[in-house]
Amino acid sequence: MSEHSDGTPDVRINAVHHLAISTKDIRSQIEFFSDVLGAELVALFWMHGVPGGWHGFCRLNDSCSVAFVQLPANSEVEPQVGVTHAGTGAGSSAPGTMQHVAFNVDTVEDLMAMRDRIRSRGINVFGQIDHGLCQSIYFAGPEGLVLEVATSDSAIDPRAWIDPEVAALAGITEDELERFVRPAAYAGQSGAVAQPPVDMERPQLAYPQKVLEQIMSVSDEEMTGSRSYSEPPVKV
Repeated sequence: MSEHSDGTPDVRINAVHHLAISTKDIRSQIEFFSDVLGAELVALFWMHGVPGGWHGFCRLNDSCSVAFVQLPANSEVEPQVGVTHAGTGAGSSAPGTMQHVAFNVDTVEDLMAMRDRIRSRGINVFGQIDHGLCQSIYFAGPEGLVLEVATSDSAIDPRAWIDPEVAALAGITEDELERFVRPAAYAGQSGAVAQPPVDMERPQLAYPQKVLEQIMSVSDEEMTGSRSYSEPPVKV
C-alpha cells in the first residue's frame, strides 16, 4: 500500500497490469509484439470461464503485459476507422474506445534503438517528436492498432502541464481540479465494504440488468470460490 502526501495509508492504482486488446488473429498479434517490439510471450491459454475464448500475454515487465483476447465472434465485427479505431494518433473513435496506446522505454537512446528495431522489420515509423513531457515515435500495429513508444526523463509536473484554459473547456472547476490533482487518501477496510445496490445510472458492465443484479448479489466468498482458476495449463 502506498502513502498519501500526508503520510497516511493510501489505496490507489499504481500501474497497468495488462492491457487487453481484441483480435481475430492472435498469432499475428503475438508475432508483431514479439518480433517487432521484443515483448516476450509468457502466457497463451483458454480464457477462464469464457467458452471458445483464448488469452495471450506478452510481457513488458514482471508486472505489466499486453494481452490479446480472441473470441469466436470477434471475426464478425468489422473494424471501422473513426468508430472502433482512431486510425492515427490524431483520429477520432467512439467514446470509451482506445484511441492509441504508448509503450515506455527508459531513455532517448532506447527510443532510437526501438525505432531502428521497428524499421528493421519493415514497419514504417515516424518521430522522434518532442512533446515536452515525453519524446515519442508513432507507427501502426496489426488490425488497425495505433501505437506509440515514448520516454520521459522525469515525472510529469502538473503545475506546468495542466492548462487552465483546457481545464475550463472540459468543465473542470478550480475545486474539482484540486481534487483531481490530489485525490483523497483511502486506507481500505480489509475488504469489508458491502456491495452497493445496482444503479444503472453508474458505469456498469454490459450485462442485461437482471443478469447484472444476479451477479452482484453473489457473495464475495462464493464468487471467489466458484470463478477462480488458479492452476496453470501446464505443470512445471
